[in-house]
Amino acid sequence: MSLRPVLAVILGLAAAAMGVAVQAAPLPSPSGEVILTIRGDIAHPNVGDEARFDRAMLDRLASHTIVTTTPWQPGPGRFEGPLFSALLEAVGADGDEVRVGALNGFEARIPVSDFRQYDVILAMWRNGEPMPIRDFGPLFVVYPFDEHPELMTEAIRFRSVWQVNRIFVY
Repeated sequence: MSLRPVLAVILGLAAAAMGVAVQAAPLPSPSGEVILTIRGDIAHPNVGDEARFDRAMLDRLASHTIVTTTPWQPGPGRFEGPLFSALLEAVGADGDEVRVGALNGFEARIPVSDFRQYDVILAMWRNGEPMPIRDFGPLFVVYPFDEHPELMTEAIRFRSVWQVNRIFVY
């Protein structure tokens, strides 16, 4: 009997096992106050068909800092928070667009391509302080305006949602 078929089976099983090992870990359940809920075309919910995040869960995602001016605030600010792409990866998002909603009912559609092209963040911190609701918090979609002047358009300003509390992936 040839070893070739046996080796092929062993290699195939090893590759399959490795594929399982590299899949994203399931999302833990939030232990604190939920500040963000993600629904829609996601593979990794943690409560029913939703992915719910508290502040600590968002803090554990790949973070990024953007120092930029925005059309709504005087002078540049230092914004920190998870990369939007890391957030979508964590929930296993499989869509071309997201609808980002705010506490006041405002919603904006954002193409996922924005998150691949620019380091867009879901800012939780401004100048080292948590962002309160009255100052665009608790979460604010921030584009790197100063680094990419081409972003200073009406369309991008519309996508820069503040007081974010929900995202729908489709």
